[in-house]
Amino acid sequence: MVPSTLFTIPLWLDLAAVGIGAIQGAMFAGRFKDARFDLLGVALIGVVVGLGGGLLRDIFLGGVPAALQSNWYLPVATGAALLGMLLQSLFNRLGPLIIGLDAVTIGLFGAIGTSKALAAGLPEIPSLFVGVVSAVGGSAVRDMMLNVPIAVMHVGSHYAVAAGVGSGLLVMLFLLNVPITIAGIVCVVATTVIRVLSARYGWSLPQQRAIGSWPRWRRPEPGTTARRWRWGS
Repeated sequence: MVPSTLFTIPLWLDLAAVGIGAIQGAMFAGRFKDARFDLLGVALIGVVVGLGGGLLRDIFLGGVPAALQSNWYLPVATGAALLGMLLQSLFNRLGPLIIGLDAVTIGLFGAIGTSKALAAGLPEIPSLFVGVVSAVGGSAVRDMMLNVPIAVMHVGSHYAVAAGVGSGLLVMLFLLNVPITIAGIVCVVATTVIRVLSARYGWSLPQQRAIGSWPRWRRPEPGTTARRWRWGS
Protein backbone atom coordinates (compact mmCIF):
# COMPACT_ATOMS: atom_id res chain seq x y z
CA MET A 1 0.00 0.00 0.00
CA VAL A 2 1.43 3.35 -1.05
CA PRO A 3 0.05 6.89 -0.64
CA SER A 4 -2.26 7.92 -3.45
CA THR A 5 -0.66 11.36 -3.32
CA LEU A 6 2.51 12.69 -1.76
CA PHE A 7 2.44 15.25 1.01
CA THR A 8 3.44 18.30 -1.00
CA ILE A 9 3.94 21.96 -0.14
CA PRO A 10 4.15 25.02 -2.43
CA LEU A 11 7.56 25.82 -3.85
CA TRP A 12 7.71 29.13 -1.98
CA LEU A 13 7.15 27.35 1.35
CA ASP A 14 9.80 24.76 0.56
CA LEU A 15 12.24 27.54 -0.33
CA ALA A 16 11.34 29.38 2.87
CA ALA A 17 12.14 26.24 4.87
CA VAL A 18 15.48 25.94 3.06
CA GLY A 19 16.21 29.60 3.76
CA ILE A 20 15.45 29.28 7.48
CA GLY A 21 17.76 26.28 7.69
CA ALA A 22 20.50 28.21 5.91
CA ILE A 23 20.12 31.16 8.28
CA GLN A 24 20.39 28.77 11.23
CA GLY A 25 23.55 27.32 9.73
CA ALA A 26 25.13 30.74 9.27
CA MET A 27 24.21 31.77 12.82
CA PHE A 28 25.75 28.57 14.16
CA ALA A 29 28.95 29.08 12.18
CA GLY A 30 29.10 32.66 13.44
CA ARG A 31 29.67 31.40 16.98
CA PHE A 32 33.11 30.12 16.00
CA LYS A 33 34.96 33.44 16.20
CA ASP A 34 38.39 31.80 15.95
CA ALA A 35 37.48 29.89 12.78
CA ARG A 36 37.27 33.10 10.72
CA PHE A 37 34.91 31.81 8.04
CA ASP A 38 34.91 33.78 4.80
CA LEU A 39 31.85 34.36 2.64
CA LEU A 40 32.38 31.10 0.76
CA GLY A 41 32.66 29.13 3.99
CA VAL A 42 29.45 30.60 5.38
CA ALA A 43 27.67 29.95 2.08
CA LEU A 44 28.75 26.30 2.14
CA ILE A 45 27.51 25.84 5.70
CA GLY A 46 24.20 27.43 4.74
CA VAL A 47 23.77 25.18 1.72
CA VAL A 48 24.59 22.11 3.79
CA VAL A 49 22.09 22.94 6.54
CA GLY A 50 19.36 24.14 4.21
CA LEU A 51 19.64 21.33 1.66
CA GLY A 52 21.49 18.52 3.42
CA GLY A 53 18.47 16.63 4.71
CA GLY A 54 16.72 16.69 1.35
CA LEU A 55 19.88 15.63 -0.48
CA LEU A 56 20.37 12.66 1.87
CA ARG A 57 16.69 11.72 1.50
CA ASP A 58 16.80 11.65 -2.29
CA ILE A 59 20.12 9.79 -2.31
CA PHE A 60 18.60 7.11 -0.05
CA LEU A 61 15.62 6.85 -2.39
CA GLY A 62 17.82 6.58 -5.47
CA GLY A 63 16.53 9.66 -7.28
CA VAL A 64 17.91 12.97 -8.49
CA PRO A 65 17.81 15.38 -5.52
CA ALA A 66 14.96 17.85 -5.74
CA ALA A 67 17.40 20.69 -5.00
CA LEU A 68 19.17 19.92 -8.28
CA GLN A 69 16.00 19.97 -10.36
CA SER A 70 15.33 23.69 -9.90
CA ASN A 71 17.33 26.87 -10.26
CA TRP A 72 15.93 28.25 -7.01
CA TYR A 73 17.25 26.08 -4.18
CA LEU A 74 20.98 26.76 -4.32
CA PRO A 75 20.71 30.56 -4.72
CA VAL A 76 18.12 30.78 -1.93
CA ALA A 77 20.24 28.69 0.46
CA THR A 78 23.37 30.70 -0.37
CA GLY A 79 21.67 34.09 -0.11
CA ALA A 80 19.95 33.19 3.17
CA ALA A 81 23.26 32.00 4.66
CA LEU A 82 24.99 35.26 3.74
CA LEU A 83 22.04 37.23 5.10
CA GLY A 84 22.23 35.26 8.33
CA MET A 85 25.90 36.14 8.66
CA LEU A 86 25.43 39.85 7.92
CA LEU A 87 22.40 40.24 10.20
CA GLN A 88 23.42 37.81 12.92
CA SER A 89 22.88 40.26 15.78
CA LEU A 90 19.33 40.93 14.57
CA PHE A 91 18.49 37.25 14.19
CA ASN A 92 19.92 36.55 17.65
CA ARG A 93 17.36 38.97 19.09
CA LEU A 94 14.65 37.06 17.22
CA GLY A 95 15.74 33.79 18.85
CA PRO A 96 12.27 32.48 19.85
CA LEU A 97 10.86 33.25 16.40
CA ILE A 98 13.77 31.52 14.68
CA ILE A 99 13.37 28.45 16.93
CA GLY A 100 9.67 28.29 16.11
CA LEU A 101 10.25 28.60 12.37
CA ASP A 102 13.05 26.05 12.56
CA ALA A 103 10.70 23.62 14.34
CA VAL A 104 8.15 24.00 11.54
CA THR A 105 10.93 23.40 9.02
CA ILE A 106 11.94 20.15 10.74
CA GLY A 107 8.32 19.01 10.61
CA LEU A 108 7.97 19.84 6.92
CA PHE A 109 11.15 18.02 5.96
CA GLY A 110 10.15 15.02 8.08
CA ALA A 111 6.69 14.82 6.52
CA ILE A 112 8.02 15.14 2.96
CA GLY A 113 10.77 12.59 3.55
CA THR A 114 8.48 10.02 5.16
CA SER A 115 5.75 10.33 2.53
CA LYS A 116 8.29 10.13 -0.31
CA ALA A 117 9.74 6.96 1.18
CA LEU A 118 6.28 5.40 1.55
CA ALA A 119 5.42 6.35 -2.03
CA ALA A 120 8.67 4.73 -3.20
CA GLY A 121 7.47 1.45 -1.70
CA LEU A 122 9.69 1.34 1.40
CA PRO A 123 8.32 -0.44 4.48
CA GLU A 124 7.03 1.67 7.35
CA ILE A 125 10.09 1.57 9.64
CA PRO A 126 12.62 2.47 6.92
CA SER A 127 10.25 5.23 5.78
CA LEU A 128 10.23 6.66 9.29
CA PHE A 129 14.05 6.55 9.28
CA VAL A 130 14.20 8.42 5.98
CA GLY A 131 11.85 11.05 7.40
CA VAL A 132 14.05 11.62 10.45
CA VAL A 133 17.19 11.82 8.29
CA SER A 134 15.43 14.37 6.07
CA ALA A 135 14.60 16.47 9.12
CA VAL A 136 17.96 16.42 10.92
CA GLY A 137 20.47 15.38 8.26
CA GLY A 138 21.55 18.92 7.43
CA SER A 139 22.52 19.76 11.01
CA ALA A 140 24.37 16.45 11.41
CA VAL A 141 26.45 17.07 8.27
CA ARG A 142 27.08 20.64 9.44
CA ASP A 143 28.51 19.43 12.74
CA MET A 144 30.77 16.93 10.97
CA MET A 145 32.07 19.67 8.66
CA LEU A 146 32.79 21.94 11.65
CA ASN A 147 34.35 19.07 13.61
CA VAL A 148 32.07 19.55 16.61
CA PRO A 149 29.94 17.01 18.52
CA ILE A 150 26.84 16.10 16.51
CA ALA A 151 24.01 18.00 18.21
CA VAL A 152 21.25 15.44 17.61
CA MET A 153 23.21 12.84 19.60
CA HIS A 154 23.62 14.90 22.78
CA VAL A 155 21.50 15.49 25.85
CA GLY A 156 19.06 18.36 25.51
CA SER A 157 18.63 18.06 21.73
CA HIS A 158 15.14 17.01 20.68
CA TYR A 159 15.52 17.45 16.95
CA ALA A 160 15.55 13.72 16.26
CA VAL A 161 12.95 12.96 18.95
CA ALA A 162 10.53 15.55 17.58
CA ALA A 163 11.09 14.39 14.00
CA GLY A 164 10.73 10.75 15.02
CA VAL A 165 7.43 11.31 16.82
CA GLY A 166 6.03 13.37 13.97
CA SER A 167 7.13 10.91 11.28
CA GLY A 168 5.88 8.02 13.40
CA LEU A 169 2.44 9.61 13.62
CA LEU A 170 2.41 10.06 9.85
CA VAL A 171 3.20 6.36 9.35
CA MET A 172 0.51 5.30 11.83
CA LEU A 173 -2.13 7.48 10.17
CA PHE A 174 -1.03 6.16 6.78
CA LEU A 175 -1.63 2.59 8.00
CA LEU A 176 -5.09 3.69 9.13
CA ASN A 177 -5.79 4.97 5.60
CA VAL A 178 -5.94 8.61 6.67
CA PRO A 179 -5.38 10.95 3.67
CA ILE A 180 -1.69 11.74 3.32
CA THR A 181 -2.27 15.50 3.47
CA ILE A 182 -3.94 15.24 6.88
CA ALA A 183 -1.24 12.83 8.08
CA GLY A 184 1.44 15.26 6.91
CA ILE A 185 -0.16 18.19 8.73
CA VAL A 186 -0.34 16.13 11.93
CA CYS A 187 3.36 15.30 11.49
CA VAL A 188 4.31 18.96 11.12
CA VAL A 189 2.21 20.09 14.09
CA ALA A 190 3.46 17.33 16.41
CA THR A 191 7.09 17.91 15.47
CA THR A 192 6.78 21.66 15.94
CA VAL A 193 5.09 21.40 19.34
CA ILE A 194 7.62 18.91 20.73
CA ARG A 195 10.61 20.88 19.48
CA VAL A 196 9.33 24.24 20.75
CA LEU A 197 8.31 22.89 24.17
CA SER A 198 11.61 21.06 24.62
CA ALA A 199 13.51 24.27 23.84
CA ARG A 200 11.25 26.30 26.14
CA TYR A 201 11.38 23.98 29.14
CA GLY A 202 14.77 22.33 28.64
CA TRP A 203 13.46 18.79 28.25
CA SER A 204 16.05 16.08 27.73
CA LEU A 205 16.26 12.31 27.56
CA PRO A 206 18.11 10.33 30.27
CA GLN A 207 21.87 10.43 29.95
CA GLN A 208 23.98 7.44 29.03
CA ARG A 209 25.38 5.63 32.07
CA ALA A 210 27.83 2.76 32.36
CA ILE A 211 26.22 -0.46 33.54
CA GLY A 212 28.59 -0.57 36.51
CA SER A 213 27.26 2.76 37.77
CA TRP A 214 23.60 1.65 37.80
CA PRO A 215 21.97 1.27 41.24
CA ARG A 216 21.50 -2.38 42.16
CA TRP A 217 19.73 -4.61 44.62
CA ARG A 218 21.97 -6.35 47.14
CA ARG A 219 21.60 -8.74 50.04
CA PRO A 220 21.94 -7.62 53.67
CA GLU A 221 25.35 -7.87 55.28
CA PRO A 222 26.20 -11.24 56.89
CA GLY A 223 25.00 -11.54 60.47
CA THR A 224 21.91 -9.42 60.01
CA THR A 225 18.42 -10.85 60.38
CA ALA A 226 16.81 -8.84 57.61
CA ARG A 227 15.25 -11.02 54.94
CA ARG A 228 14.41 -8.35 52.39
CA TRP A 229 16.49 -6.88 49.60
CA ARG A 230 17.58 -3.29 50.02
CA TRP A 231 18.47 -0.58 47.55
CA GLY A 232 22.16 0.22 47.34
CA SER A 233 24.67 1.84 45.04
